[in-house]
Amino acid sequence: MDKKEKKRIEVLQQKIAKLQQQLAGAKKQPDDPAEIPRLEKDLAAAHAELTSLKKG
Repeated sequence: MDKKEKKRIEVLQQKIAKLQQQLAGAKKQPDDPAEIPRLEKDLAAAHAELTSLKKG
């Protein structure tokens, strides 16, 4: 794993944490009904990219 992949993994982990917080907030206060599925889709995509990077 080179430096670029390690940095990408770090960025993805930060993005996942941020998306999880946004999703939790959106579930508590559903202002926009389209926001929850969008956040879940973005979170799933970030998880998929992270696992593919870790597999190498």
